Amino acid sequence: MARRWPAAVACGALAVLPVAAPGAAVAGRAPTARPGTPVCQVRDERLNEISGMVATDTGYVVVNDSADEEPRRRIFFLDARCAVVRTVRYPTPPRDTEDLAIGRDGTVWVADIGDNDEIRETVAVWTLPPGASRPTLRRMAYPDGPHDAEALLLTGDGRPVIVTKQAGTAGVYAPAAPPRAGATTPLTKAGQVRLPITTTGNPFSIFGRRLVTGGATAPDGRRVVLRTYADAFEFDVPDGDVVKALTDGRPRTVPLPDEPQGESVSYSRDGRSLLTVSETAGQPPGTRPTILRYALPDTAAPAATTPAMSGDAAGRTAGSHASADGRAAGRGRSGSFLAGGATVAGVAGLALLVVGLAWRSRRGGDRR
Repeated sequence: MARRWPAAVACGALAVLPVAAPGAAVAGRAPTARPGTPVCQVRDERLNEISGMVATDTGYVVVNDSADEEPRRRIFFLDARCAVVRTVRYPTPPRDTEDLAIGRDGTVWVADIGDNDEIRETVAVWTLPPGASRPTLRRMAYPDGPHDAEALLLTGDGRPVIVTKQAGTAGVYAPAAPPRAGATTPLTKAGQVRLPITTTGNPFSIFGRRLVTGGATAPDGRRVVLRTYADAFEFDVPDGDVVKALTDGRPRTVPLPDEPQGESVSYSRDGRSLLTVSETAGQPPGTRPTILRYALPDTAAPAATTPAMSGDAAGRTAGSHASADGRAAGRGRSGSFLAGGATVAGVAGLALLVVGLAWRSRRGGDRR
């Protein structure tokens, strides 16, 4: 969700940005990266804050970020041209829907896991089997307090895996048992994932390269992908262990340059491409969200890993508690989180961005 960062946070963030000395070479410039190929444009006015997407055999399923207007609180089914052909209502208002996944049996999983202010006692997934008229709510609770999250993956046996949205090192959580309706299933912390540092251009600069905003599982279950506002990172899952792939694997990087506010990612149904869509319409003014396609290379060298950082070190920098859209500078040493540097112009641009972001903190009627 887009939001305005308070001025104090903006100043704190700028205080830890490296500024190049006159004449010094500056790292952190975005590499040459191809933009995605447009697939179709989403013209339905109810879909102006798309936070989750998954491809199906006949089109796409999408959800909005937490929505104030009741008509936008739906699971939307689109055809191959991005036209809405079906909507499904929730039996009770969701709190903050952020991602989608689809099981091998065709069940759609909606990740109601957003928590910008980190105050929720429980998060949830909604499951919608093929042909069902309403989704089923299944609550879950973190073992170590609230977290903001926007990425949902499915294991081979159909269990959800949540990856938190925090800078530097993201938490990987899985339920201790299959989530059940009418109960709260405990989550366990299964590990951590550190994404490689990149220099891909995006509207949120260095912050946009460090926050996990979506995830997807390949149709064959042998790969998963996490995305930030700038890049996608694809992990191999050779033995079906999604958690091991995230915590021990070395991903391949697919740049997603300069998407307005890219939060969604999905595999195409043939597994040969990644599909993305930006959350916010009207960037530039008058445009609508557009699904983009990025071809996946047959083979790619794994990306360089992020320099090692201990859990203690992760909490010692200014703004150690980063949440959605970078409310703070992030967990991690400034040299690690801000690796790549920044130009003086980049600092000025970031300051304007921080001041100008619109605050949209939404909470549904259910206080999960």
